[in-house]
Amino acid sequence: MKRIIITGPTGAIGMALIQKCIAENIEAAVICHRESARIAQIPVSDKVKIIECNLDELRTLPEVLTGTYDTFFHLAWACTSGEGRNDVYAQSRNIQFALDAVEAAKKLGCECFVGAGSQAEYGRFEGKLNSTVPTFPENGYGIAKLCAGQLSRLRCSQLEIRHIWFRILSVYGEYDGEQTMIMSSIRKMLAGKSPEYTPAEQIWDYLHSADAAEALFLAAKQGRDGAVYCLGSGQARPLKEYIEIMRDEIQPGLLLKLGVKPYAPKQVMYLCADISELHEDTGFLPRYSFEEGIRRTIARVQSVGE
Repeated sequence: MKRIIITGPTGAIGMALIQKCIAENIEAAVICHRESARIAQIPVSDKVKIIECNLDELRTLPEVLTGTYDTFFHLAWACTSGEGRNDVYAQSRNIQFALDAVEAAKKLGCECFVGAGSQAEYGRFEGKLNSTVPTFPENGYGIAKLCAGQLSRLRCSQLEIRHIWFRILSVYGEYDGEQTMIMSSIRKMLAGKSPEYTPAEQIWDYLHSADAAEALFLAAKQGRDGAVYCLGSGQARPLKEYIEIMRDEIQPGLLLKLGVKPYAPKQVMYLCADISELHEDTGFLPRYSFEEGIRRTIARVQSVGE
């Protein structure tokens, strides 16, 4: 790969992918929502070209970008949390945006399209997730992700573009969203506050964003056409243990208010990726333990707050 396109570049995975491109001397056109406050976080580099373009404008990218590109990483998605996850009209537009991204990819010469799906495509399942596990999404977000993956795969086949779809589990990192359990916990703990949690008995799989970016990068280079890869660390432990690790890194002895909040309706209680297919096809294995990754994440939160 020499030139790539990334939508949704200011999230945890997008930022890690940008950093990977800079390290690998790859040109990246990063497509950002207009007037996004997070644009300021994007590293300044002659390898990174920032394009402000909303999701409903993706079809215009061939008019904005010059030359040809190798790979299109479509990470952007609207309405990912709260009530927006079940806004059927907003989620249906996300499906159209994914198809618009495929059309733009073809016109820009891309030979590979990598899309970001979600574990929400499965619903609740008590076992390791892989491409053979049946999909039973229980909210509009999961339904739309599943449909976007299927329709973008069909359109890529029609346009002779290699298609790879990732069903991403829980990724965290230095540029994670403020509302996530990881980031909100870190900020409260650094402030000396005791966060409130559910009983945190869920068995969970966390992957650092640098590892997630590496997986996408390797799959773009040598992943199978039409593959669906589950993306996680492949290892799981009780959510309570992750919370305790964060606490012990920041303020050992800080009270953890576990069991104060109830579980959400239809709470997923087991989440773990089977990454064997991904490893066999690309050689991917995570490099960062949760302990290492969370230290990096805490360090960045501290540096930004200084």
